[in-house]
Formats: sequence, structure tokens, C-alpha cells
Amino acid sequence: MKLGRISVNGPDGAEARLVLVVPEEKRVIDLKRALQEQLFKEGSSREASLKYADAVFPGSMSAAIALGSPFVQAAEKINATRPDAYSTSFDQVTWLPASDPSVVRDGLTFIGHIKGFHEKIGHEPTPSLLKIPGYFKGTPHTVIGHDAEVPWPGYIEHMDYELELGYVIGKRGENLNPDNALDHLFGITIFNDFSARDRQAIEMPIAMGPTKCKDFAYGIGPWITTIDEFKDLDRIGMEVRVNGETWGKGDSSNKLWTVGELIAWSSLGEAVVPGDVIGSGTMGGGSALELDRQLQPGDVVELIVDGVGTLRNKMGQPIPGLWWPEERKPFM
Repeated sequence: MKLGRISVNGPDGAEARLVLVVPEEKRVIDLKRALQEQLFKEGSSREASLKYADAVFPGSMSAAIALGSPFVQAAEKINATRPDAYSTSFDQVTWLPASDPSVVRDGLTFIGHIKGFHEKIGHEPTPSLLKIPGYFKGTPHTVIGHDAEVPWPGYIEHMDYELELGYVIGKRGENLNPDNALDHLFGITIFNDFSARDRQAIEMPIAMGPTKCKDFAYGIGPWITTIDEFKDLDRIGMEVRVNGETWGKGDSSNKLWTVGELIAWSSLGEAVVPGDVIGSGTMGGGSALELDRQLQPGDVVELIVDGVGTLRNKMGQPIPGLWWPEERKPFM
């Protein structure tokens, strides 16, 4: 089952709606309206059916996933019939991020990218990568969806994409271990960890993690495919195209840390919660840096993942006039 979020015009302006996605028919079905009509035909009043449908299918994917079985079962019932009513064709849809996570986490698990990235920056990978499945935390406030334009702060000169899977959490978990962590995995989406390589080179030596080199945009979409549709999490085909040209192709194998280990590590001493998205880390050859290339304004980046779909974004124009700190004198 494939589930997404779109924007529709409501009485008070744009509002988020959860949809069932039918890629083979290039349409989505408004889950809230479909359930409301279903309940009304079964005898519920208009008012009661609206209230119930609003509760089961809120505009927040995170809130819906947190409902658990009522959300999933209601969506599955609509998926079984896939009614024509309340459908919208892909060419008329305004997509929102597939999930609205409480926090963005992004791992570093693919051996090919770890080696390729460090070769390009001229540093040996730190031995700490062999000790823990590291990740960083980013802001959820700059998450963008399919077909959205990528903001380009003018302080960035070397722009890059990163081809990743997005692991969507299905239920709250604390202090998990690899044996039970996958029980908390709801589905998989596509994650594009846009990166400012020139600013990353300045930030990372501070040893406090990335900020301005990452937090301007995270692509999540186009929708979520529930985990039951994947037979092998280590054999998922992945590809990136820029302006229609394939720049990288591979799969989700050759990881230093498993999916279960990454989720478990993320939960230690804290919690992962429904709707949270954890980036898998970049597939080997899944960044332009590894190819000695970089993005330009107006470029169209497509990340393709088997079993999910294509996350497409166009790079915006650099935003001029932004403040940047003046370098200080050396410590006395």
C-alpha cells in the first residue's frame, strides 16, 4: 500500500490531506472523503461520518500512523476497492512531504559512499564509524515534497544531492535492539539529503555536526510504501538522474550497519516516534561529489527507488542578500 500527503483547497485555504496512491493509474484517492462517504452509505450521519473520518485521516501523516490499526485498516479497506470517487490525477496534485517528522535523522551506513566521500575530501574515515551507526539530526521545518523547488541560500556555491532511503517509523520505541527494531518500521520513502559541500567543509571540523550545510532543505517523498511490500531491505534498486541523465545507480546492499541497528541506535536513551524519518545514508555513488560534479540552479534531480517511485525536485535560484558572519581574528 502506498500512502501520501497532498495539498487541497479548503474553506480556510490550503489544507493537508492523506491519500491512497495508485501509481499504475496515476491517481490518488482522498482517504478522508472516501471514508466519510463509505460510512454515510453504511448508515452514519453526515456529521458523525465527517468527525470519524477526520480523526482517522488527519492531515498529519505522523498523527495518522500513531493511531495504529484504525488508520491502517481503514486505508486497507479503501485500497481493496480503490473507488473512482474522490480521485485526483497526478497532473493535478500538489504534493506535500510524505511524512511530517518530529525530527529529521540521517545515518551513514553505505560503505561505498563512506569510502568515496572521504577519498574526495582527502581524509581517512574515522574509526568511530566502526563503533556506532552514527547519524545527525536536522530540522523538520525545511522538509519539502515531490515536485517542490529546492531553496538555494546564496551562501552556497557547491550544491549536491544525496540518494537515500527514508525509514518511516510506525510506533514509539525506546531503547530498542536490532531484534525488535524492525517491528517499529512502518514503511519506506525516498530521502534526498541536499548538501552544501563548501559550507560542510567549514562546519564539520567544529565537531558539532552539520547545520547550514544541510538544514535548508530535506526532500521526503513522493509517498510512503508500507513495509509489507518489501521482501529484502538489502536489495532495493536505487538510481539518481539529473536533467534526465543517470548519474548514479545501485541498490541498498553493502551497508556497514543494518536497518535494525540504525533504528535501534536512534532509540537508545531517547525515543523514535510515529512518522519520524531516518535517512539510510547515501548509496555508494549516490552523490555528485563522488563524480566530481555539482548541481546548478534549475537542474532537475530525480531519485528513483524500486517499490516506491520517483522523488523529483528542481533546484531554485540562489537567494541573494543573506547575512554571513565575518571571520574573527585568531585566538590571542
